[in-house]
This record gives sequence, C-alpha cells and structure tokens, in this order.
Amino acid sequence: MTALHSAVVARLGEDFLTEAFGRTYRVSHGVPYSFAHVFTWHDLNDILSRHRLEAPRFRLAAGGTTIPQDAYAAPTATRRNTVWQRLHPNSLSEQLRQGATLVIDAVDELHSGVQLIASQLEEALRAQVQVNLYASWTSKEGFGTHWDDHDVVVVQLDGSKRWKLYGPTRTAPMHRDVAEPEPPPETPVAEFVLTPGDVLYLPRGWWHSVSASEGERSMHLTCGISSMTGADLLIWLSETLRTNECVRADLPRFGTTEEKQAFTDELRAVVLKELENGKLIDRYARHRDATERVRFQTSLPHIADVPANPNVLAWMLTTRHVLSSDESGNAILTANGETFTFAPPVRPLLDRLTDGPHSLADLIRGTDLTPTQAASILTTLMKANVIAVEGENW
Repeated sequence: MTALHSAVVARLGEDFLTEAFGRTYRVSHGVPYSFAHVFTWHDLNDILSRHRLEAPRFRLAAGGTTIPQDAYAAPTATRRNTVWQRLHPNSLSEQLRQGATLVIDAVDELHSGVQLIASQLEEALRAQVQVNLYASWTSKEGFGTHWDDHDVVVVQLDGSKRWKLYGPTRTAPMHRDVAEPEPPPETPVAEFVLTPGDVLYLPRGWWHSVSASEGERSMHLTCGISSMTGADLLIWLSETLRTNECVRADLPRFGTTEEKQAFTDELRAVVLKELENGKLIDRYARHRDATERVRFQTSLPHIADVPANPNVLAWMLTTRHVLSSDESGNAILTANGETFTFAPPVRPLLDRLTDGPHSLADLIRGTDLTPTQAASILTTLMKANVIAVEGENW
C-alpha cells in the first residue's frame, strides 16, 4: 500500500470496504495538516492566474444557486476574436466575502498532487474518481442541503468546515432515476467539524449541508467516486449477450400470443443462465477495470518510437489495468480497452511498469531483454495510450 493509500483509504479503517463503503458515513480525524502539501493556497492562486477556466468548471455558488460570471469576471477578446472570461480579482474577493463558495471541477486534471490522490483512490477502490475543490470563508452555505448521486471522500486541506448529515431518504438514488428522494428530516443525524488532515466518507444519496461556520476560511477536496450499479450491469449484459441469436432477433410484435410467449421464454432462459453465474459481477468488474478512462498525458518531444535510452522514464496511465498470464506463461495486459500479449520474459518489465515510474534500465534489470526490445514494448504501449514516457538526451 502506498503512502497516500495509508493517508486516505486506510485512514478510514481496515474494515472500511467491508463495513462502511456504500453503507454509511465514516469520519477520521487525522494528523493536523497531514495533507497540507497536496494542494495549497499558492496552488489555487497559480491555477486561477494561469488557466482560462470557464463556467461551469470554475464557478461561484451561494445559497444553492450559481452566481453569474459577470459578477466577478469580464469578457475579453483576443486578437483572433476568441472571447473568454477574465477573472477580476477584487470582484472575485468581494463575492467570496459576501459568502460565495469557490468551486473548481476536475482539479485533478490541473494539479499533479491532486491527480496522485485521485489515481491512488481509483486503484484502491477500483472505481473512476474525479476531484473537485471547494473554498469558502463564511457560514453561508454554497449549495444548501443536498445529496450527491455518487459516493465522496472529502479531504480537508486548510481551515475548518462544519458538516450536517441528514441520512438518505431514498435507497441508492441515481442520476437518471425514476423518482426523487423525499425531503430530508429537519434534525441532522450527525454534525461535526472537519479540520486540516481529517477525512470523511459519505455514500451517495445522503442529504448534507456544509458551511465554513467556524469563523475561518476553509479549503477541501471532494473526491467523487463512480458507482457500479445493477442498472450498469444489465446494460453491459445486454451488450455481451448480442452474440446470442435470440437477443439480436426482432421482437415478434405482430406474432401470435404463443409466439410472443415463446420469444420471451427463450430470452428469459438466456438472461437467467448469466444471472445464475456466481462470477458475473467479477466479470463485469474486470471489464470496467480493463476499459477505464485513461488519464491523458502526452510524451513529447517523442513523436515516433521510444528510443533505447536507459534514462527514459515510463509509467502506466491506467490505475485499474489487469495483468495476468495464460497457460503458456505469456503475459496478458488488458488496459484502456485493449489486450496485449507478450512473451513470458516480458512479465517482470510489466510488473515494474504497474508499480510507478521506472527508467528503461530499471525495467530490464535482471531480465534477458535488451534495451532495444524494451523500447519496442514501450512503443507499443505508448501508441495505445497505456503508458507515458519522458527523458533527457532524446
């Protein structure tokens, strides 16, 4: 387990996955400012100063509504007549003083430290993660009492934040659902303050409200965790069953009652055969792992093959890839929706690749692979957007 695994996932307890995940909230009060290095106010200022962040990715919210951009930004035209919203620092600060909450969606795509937290959460929880940043200065709630359609892990970076939890009023509500949850009760089931270094896990559907009500600024990360639901499983199953003629066949809309019944009986038998397989969920989970969204990264200045340079660094862009061996000992890597088969001597190289950045020299250490052979393997994986490489003296 990596250091950040210990700081985020393991912080929630050894029984977190079996007792709390997907079931109930959990709070861990940790070492003060143990996450202070991950993302700082300097990092926030740097991102706001150097990136053209448009709504809704960057936004201010107050009282459950989004504040119009013209309250803190002004349209600016470039020489090529491209219009973008330039932040006005004083107007932005004024909105924050009045109680607005500052939000940046997918901050893990803008900051390497936050991306590392996201990647290691993905590896530990075997789920896609997006991290949003929230900063506020007053007791005014940015979003009111609300629920999310995904689980979250909250990491308090600086200051303090008061949380009120009201519990769920609908079991496992979804983004595309058939009904809305009932309103939350008036009295919270839990109320607490997160301070720097604290971690909170909250399942989807739990009503909650958040405010910086302790008289000081607050900045935290919310790591949104995608769920794998029964609906997702059925959609995937319908796609995999298209190998069966019955699934591909037209519905007998104009047939007799007997013909329609015979069709549904055959379809039921096909589906039940899969549902009775105790390994169906594991199969679907492996499919999700193998087809996860890759965190995009270029390998410039390299635009052709990876050179056989011992100083070249390489690392995996996927966190939920599947690495195994077949009966002949060949190494099988499934990642980014593709499957790669390599000869048995390549397995040590792949094992090291999945363990973080390594130089080409380190990747072939103790193996019979030559630098040229290793470079060829890395080229194959890089062109499939499975790994990224960088290095000097190209």
